Amino acid sequence: MPNGEGFALVVLDQIAAARAAWYLMNMPGPTPIESIDLKTTTRDETIDITSLVRQVVKKVSVESGVCYVYCPHTTAGLTLQENSDPNVKKDLIAQLSRMVPRDAGFVHSEDNSDAHIKGSLMGSSVVVRSTKASCSWAPGRPSSSASSTAENRKVLVKVIAG
Repeated sequence: MPNGEGFALVVLDQIAAARAAWYLMNMPGPTPIESIDLKTTTRDETIDITSLVRQVVKKVSVESGVCYVYCPHTTAGLTLQENSDPNVKKDLIAQLSRMVPRDAGFVHSEDNSDAHIKGSLMGSSVVVRSTKASCSWAPGRPSSSASSTAENRKVLVKVIAG
């Protein structure tokens, strides 16, 4: 690239990402992989999954470690975001929709290309410190799931001691 300018997009195929997540989620140890089932009701929405993730962390009761949260869907994403002001969620969805409009003339034929791009922008996992049966994200920054097509979703949670 001239003058070092430009953008490189590194794509990890969904199958390779799933294999990497499977490896991490199946690391030896006493804690199981927990599945959280979600139902989205609209095409674009955010779902606060903080209390559900905290329940998993309390259930496995690891003294100290990390909590790995993974969403295996290519049309959904995970982020850490504050939840004290509901307008933050609205702003997040609105900005993603401005950045990636549904009717942008995408080549993909399933009418969900915008959802795939939004999912890629958000990312598929978050990792937070876990101590004494509690998640240690900063106050007011619970985990949220952003979805871009109305359907059933699954989020996987693994607490890893260490």
